[in-house]
Amino acid sequence: MGESDEKAVRSETTAPPSAIYEAVNDYLDHAMLVEGKSPATIRGYRSDLQNLVADMVGWEDVTLSALRAWLAAAVEQGKSRATIARRTAAVRAFCAWALRQGYLQTNPAARLVSPRTVRSLPRVLEAFDAAELVEQPLAGNGTERVRDRAMLEMLYATGIRVAELVGLDPEDVDLQRGTARVLGKGNKERMVPFGRPASEALQRWLQVRHELANDGESALFVGVRGKRINQRQVRRVVERAASTIGARGVTPHGLRHAAATHLLDGGADLRVVQEVLGHSSLQTTQIYTHVSVDRLTKAYRQAHPRA
Repeated sequence: MGESDEKAVRSETTAPPSAIYEAVNDYLDHAMLVEGKSPATIRGYRSDLQNLVADMVGWEDVTLSALRAWLAAAVEQGKSRATIARRTAAVRAFCAWALRQGYLQTNPAARLVSPRTVRSLPRVLEAFDAAELVEQPLAGNGTERVRDRAMLEMLYATGIRVAELVGLDPEDVDLQRGTARVLGKGNKERMVPFGRPASEALQRWLQVRHELANDGESALFVGVRGKRINQRQVRRVVERAASTIGARGVTPHGLRHAAATHLLDGGADLRVVQEVLGHSSLQTTQIYTHVSVDRLTKAYRQAHPRA
């Protein structure tokens, strides 16, 4: 039997392309009306599932190997982690529905695992760049500059999240011991240390904080209206300071990455860094070891005569 004959037999024994497309539309109606999925989720699922079935002739083409190949192609195309995760969720939900409807005899997506993708990190500031950034002369009046310097010092010294920084109150900071009590994700409290530069910057800020803060305001860092500063304002401060040293694109999270990487570069134990950063899982912290190893390898190849 020739190739054309095989195609003819295949077309006669499988559902027409429109049938599986119609099933996608039926599922999306179910997902919206019965499961209550949001319009944004429906739009994403529609794009994903129509992409999936574009080259499928019938339900027999919905196999585990086909689903794996589809996700692998998305990874090779450079799709984001969020897109890969959404595609995986979409096809799992669709196949589970198709099984209940009798379109599938088994659910191939039940054994589907998202392809592993490399978690990317922003470029890590070198230690001297980070020091230069936090010491930059900043815009604004004298009181704002003192505040901004204290915020920059704290972000880099402690590696805390920007949400944790803006959540600090004066009583959370112990200048004598050089520690801050931080309320992290899941309302988990932890103590983080900081050094003399951050302590001195905080002390200077606390001396002038009353010039900006409204009466009765409990926040450590306040904005020009005298209320607790918001995350957007902190990001602007970091971005302005970074641009003055030619390091555009640096964010508060970038300073957190730098703090973690520089701790590991300096020999800190991974579990200590985990505690400082407030990670619930050591696996999350281990991403920074990859950065440190990469930096070590690069330095070795640049310096060793036999590299």
